[in-house]
Amino acid sequence: MQAMGMRRAIIVASVMTLAGCATVTTPTKGDPFERYNRTMFTINDTVDQYALKPVAKGYVWAVPEPVRNSVTNFFSNIGDVYIAANNLMQLKIADGVSDIMRVAINTVFGVGGLFDVATLAKLPKHAGDFGLTLGHYGVPSGPYVVLPLLGPSTVRDSAGLVVDYFGNPLTYVSPDSVSWALYGVNLINVRANLLGATDVLADAALDKYSFVRNAYLQRRQYLITGGDGNAPDYGEAPLPNYGDDGAEGAPASPSATTPASGTAAAPAPASGPSNTVPGNQYVPPSGFPSFRLR
Repeated sequence: MQAMGMRRAIIVASVMTLAGCATVTTPTKGDPFERYNRTMFTINDTVDQYALKPVAKGYVWAVPEPVRNSVTNFFSNIGDVYIAANNLMQLKIADGVSDIMRVAINTVFGVGGLFDVATLAKLPKHAGDFGLTLGHYGVPSGPYVVLPLLGPSTVRDSAGLVVDYFGNPLTYVSPDSVSWALYGVNLINVRANLLGATDVLADAALDKYSFVRNAYLQRRQYLITGGDGNAPDYGEAPLPNYGDDGAEGAPASPSATTPASGTAAAPAPASGPSNTVPGNQYVPPSGFPSFRLR
C-alpha cells in the first residue's frame, strides 16, 4: 500500500510538473524565470501536500495548543539573536537593543523562551535576515525565484541564505542528532502554524503562484522600506472593485481601493503576539541545505 501511495504521488508530481512547464510560453513582465518558477512552485506544493501538511495536521491533533505555543516561543527566542544582529548591522540601534532585551527577558523570565514575556512587556517582535540587510544598503533584489523546498525568494535573498545559515544558532548545536531533532520539531511546528493560512490561500486564490509571488515581494519591500516602497509592476490588470459603498459602478471608499497591478495589499506586522516565526530561523544542521517556510 505504501509503495502504491508513493507511486501515485510521484505520478501526480510528474504530471503537475509537466503542466507547469507548459502553462507559460512568455514570462510575465518583471518575472523572467516564471516558467521555471511555476514548475518549482508546483513541485514544492506537491511535496507539502503529501508530506509536510499531513505530518503538521497530526502534530496539531496530538500536541495541545499551549505546548505548541511554547515550542513556537522557544524557537522565536532563538531567532531573535540573529534578528538583533541584522538590525544592528543596519544601524537600527533601538530595534537591535530591543531584540537583545527580548532574548534576555524571555530567557530569564520566560523559562528559557517557552513563554513570550517580552511581548507582554511591550517589546515588539521584529523580522530580520541578511537579505533584508542587503536590501537596506541598496542591493537590488533581482528577479523573483522559487527555490527547491525553500520556496519564494529573490536573487538577493538567495545569496543571503549563506549568511543566514551560519548566523542561525541552531547550526552550532551539538551533537548533530540534537540539532536534527530541534530542526525537525521546528519545521513541523511552523508548518502547523501555517495550516489556516494555506487553507485560505487554496480557497481564495485563482492563481496561487501569482498570489504568493506578489505577497512575498510586497512583504519584503515593506520590511526594507517600512511601507514607503512601491510594489513591483508585473503588468497585470487591476482587480475588480468589490466595495459595499453603493450600487454597481459607485466609487469605492479609499479603504476599499484595490492596489495597482492586481497585487495583494502588503501585510503589515502584527501588533500583538504571533504564533508564526520569521522564516530565516529554520536552518538544519551543517551538511544539509536549509528549509525555509514564509
